[in-house]
Amino acid sequence: MKKILVLLILIVSCKPSTKTNYDFETIFEKSNGLETATYQQTITFYNNLASTYPSISIDSLGQTDSGKPLHIVTLNPDGNFNFENIKKDKRILLINNGIHPGESDGIDATMLLFRDIADGTIAIPKHTVLTTIPIYNVGGSLNRNTGTRTNQNGPKAYGFRGNARNYDLNRDFIKSDTKNAKTFAQIFHLVQPDVFIDNHVSNGADYQYTLTHLFTQHNKLGGALGDYLHSKMQPNLEHKLADKKWDITPYVNVFNTVPEAGFSQFMDSPRYSTGYTTLFNTLGMMVETHMLKPYKQRVEGTYELMKSMIEIIEEDHEQIKTLRLEANQKLLAKTTYPLQWEIDTTKTTTLQFKGFEGHRIPSNITEADRLKYDVNKPFTKPVAYQNYFKPSVEVSVPKAYIIPQGWWHVIELLKLNNVALKTLTKDTTITVQSYKIDTFETRTRAYEGHYQHYNTSIKASEENILFRKGDFLIETNQTAFRYLIETLEPQAPDSFFNWNFFDTILQQKEGFSPYVWEDKAELLLAQNPKLKINFNLKKSYDKDFATNWYSQLDWLHKQSPNYEKSHLQYPVFRVEK
Repeated sequence: MKKILVLLILIVSCKPSTKTNYDFETIFEKSNGLETATYQQTITFYNNLASTYPSISIDSLGQTDSGKPLHIVTLNPDGNFNFENIKKDKRILLINNGIHPGESDGIDATMLLFRDIADGTIAIPKHTVLTTIPIYNVGGSLNRNTGTRTNQNGPKAYGFRGNARNYDLNRDFIKSDTKNAKTFAQIFHLVQPDVFIDNHVSNGADYQYTLTHLFTQHNKLGGALGDYLHSKMQPNLEHKLADKKWDITPYVNVFNTVPEAGFSQFMDSPRYSTGYTTLFNTLGMMVETHMLKPYKQRVEGTYELMKSMIEIIEEDHEQIKTLRLEANQKLLAKTTYPLQWEIDTTKTTTLQFKGFEGHRIPSNITEADRLKYDVNKPFTKPVAYQNYFKPSVEVSVPKAYIIPQGWWHVIELLKLNNVALKTLTKDTTITVQSYKIDTFETRTRAYEGHYQHYNTSIKASEENILFRKGDFLIETNQTAFRYLIETLEPQAPDSFFNWNFFDTILQQKEGFSPYVWEDKAELLLAQNPKLKINFNLKKSYDKDFATNWYSQLDWLHKQSPNYEKSHLQYPVFRVEK
């Protein structure tokens, strides 16, 4: 009997504990601020947090170019992780980390933030739910090295800027060439954040600040929401950080020159994360820590900034909700929309900028003058900061767009971004505004997998066009209002046209043999006296044209019924009424 009791005691004592005591001290802390967590260490850390604290959930969604999924981690003390339910009562802050994995400050800072809220070290927010993408550029994070961040002071090893296909993911949000960007769109529309933070490390000038902020451009965001961002949220963040002994200034948008000469706000078009999130009226900002400051200091500053932003959301949660709802309603009432922006030179902000004296000295390498900062000569000087922009190109807002079903790759992106689409149920002739691409320029060097167009202009005309059953009608009166206009209007800087989605229309598919066309062109001129007059006039004032026989034949061909209608015909049509 004693033997049986002893055996039972042994069995009970050997049974594994159902509660595991995880070590939540991060790699950053263990290394005294010299190292950053690897991809696997980061995901393991969040898995362990979620296993320990019911306020934290971790999930994976979609794929990245690396073959691994994206993870999202959510912190909600209510234990409710249904975003449709969350957004009814709370504001959502989405934090993106590791888009450039060499800029790892946010990865470590957010790990500390989630742990400290979960274990009660810092106050648990009552009105704010936090969601983070721990590492967005998974492929770049796995590609660790110690040298590619040439300008950066730590950590010891880090990831690479390019993703698994060498894309810079902070140029890919609107075009979505990567699986990462496609999955981000899924996450963004699932979470529907009120506020968005993307954590980075700067390149550029030297100055005293550890922290700089790059809020989305307030005029572009527009209306009361833009005013709130510019006049309340930004200064409030600056004041809170100053109270915590953390100075911060706007992102120093200069290269190879000194900041005290003045600089402008960075214009974040929709290729960038905050430019994309702004399309859906999310209050967005990038954190840009200073590359030359010690890694420990940069991570701690990022941590304090995110804490301060949570405090602001807690204070302004009702105002943020109201302003975002009103912004959506007011956008839908607009009759015009700005496509391009320029600096408004009539307005500036004066910064009391804390920099270092910089001067030019002869280079020992190139013998040209080089820029040299003297950190032993700090200064505080008034600096002109140009942070007001005005529209330079505007377009009337159509009632709807029509896209023929053959352009399925565009339709897929619209669907990915929660655009409401209708399909025509039968062949239908519709009066539309039609665009012909008039002029454009093209980059001569590859940029993120594209030879991007710019300075695009169009010629518009009204036409009756027969559309086919299955073609897509897309009304602008929807949440995706901004997204539709900035992708489908070809003059917008990050339009699908400028990103080469429609380049097949730029090439003629049919042509002519000169010896055949000569006879037909002669008959064309004989039958069209007005055309003949215009032809002769062009020869009289255009010397290059007058001496180029092929250009003359080609010009006549383009005035004839033989010229294909699809050449330069933009295949997205506007319904005005």
